Amino acid sequence: MDETKPYTTLNLGPTHPATHGIFQNILKMDGEQILDAEQTIGYIHRAFEKIAERRPYYQITPLTDRLNYCSSPINNLGWHMTVEKLLGIKTSKRINYLRIILMELARITDHLICNSVIGVDSGALTGFIYLFQERERIYEIYEDVSGARLTTNMGRIGGFERDISKDAVKKIRDLIHRLPAVLTEFEKLLMRNRIFMDRTIGVGPISAERALNYGFTGPNLRAAGVDYDVRVMNPYCSYEDFDFTIPVGTNGDTYDRFCVRQEELWQSLKLVGNALENLPEGKHYVEVPQFYLPPKQEVYSKMEPLIWHFKIVMGEIEVPVGEVYHSVEGGNGELGFYLVSDGGRTPFRLHFRRPCFIYYQAYPEMIRGGVLSDAILTMSSMNVIAGELDA
Repeated sequence: MDETKPYTTLNLGPTHPATHGIFQNILKMDGEQILDAEQTIGYIHRAFEKIAERRPYYQITPLTDRLNYCSSPINNLGWHMTVEKLLGIKTSKRINYLRIILMELARITDHLICNSVIGVDSGALTGFIYLFQERERIYEIYEDVSGARLTTNMGRIGGFERDISKDAVKKIRDLIHRLPAVLTEFEKLLMRNRIFMDRTIGVGPISAERALNYGFTGPNLRAAGVDYDVRVMNPYCSYEDFDFTIPVGTNGDTYDRFCVRQEELWQSLKLVGNALENLPEGKHYVEVPQFYLPPKQEVYSKMEPLIWHFKIVMGEIEVPVGEVYHSVEGGNGELGFYLVSDGGRTPFRLHFRRPCFIYYQAYPEMIRGGVLSDAILTMSSMNVIAGELDA
């Protein structure tokens, strides 16, 4: 690097619309070429982990929504599984299959957003608008199941607050029927598009070795050629009952990340269909009255449910002493919860393993030597979510 040249320092963020979140990258530029980069996070000031250590367990669920808000149900249900692991609660096949359906729908929404945004940042807006219509249909399913759309606060420790309705099942079947044609058309628009390929192939690459060194997981790791998926390597929630393919790339560049996520959309759709067709009968919750909120009608008419409701809501239920770690395959990688209980009413220590926070460290290395427009595409393809950077 010639220090005598007049280099430019460019602040990309913290509120630049191209960064898709509140974080900053200080770029050292030689014209359009990026010579070096330094990222800065912490602008959201959330402190979720410390807030969670002052809250009863069931009140922590809404905090997890705000991590990767593009696929909130995965965060919610992953947290519930962590607490159930601590408590020794075993859920039924019906609960597990319902969770798989909702987590895979969340993965679909996450990948729809990521891949359509890659299209936007390469100059193709049409696909973004087209796919967002399907995302809205999935949000209507969320709304039917939980009453919310984006930050869903979905489910409870021990199951769900209500069973899945016939209307929700119909909406899911309709989605399974119509989404393949939409995905096919989207792929025809971009996947073999010469402009899109020129803008993404060889852009923001990372090798398998470097990805592993940084601690990559999820689609970003698989795009680099490493066949690792939590659903297969450490099955949870009855994923072992299903047959699905884990797509793997070769070059670890923006195009491979796009293609891996695109194939995962098809696999998630397959999982949703299989889980729905084989959905077992049974209750949508486990009989653990000291942790599972009782039905409202019983609270209004019976003394024991009223007592349990009061104790749970007021945070008076103590949990066993223990230390657990549970991870799920989030929309952008391994989402883990490290929980330490000292036997009190709130966690003694709680750490969220946010995949974005870990792989974002590699961003300067991935964009160094490229141009500014490629840096934006690389960030989009990594699926950097601000909520996971600053927890």
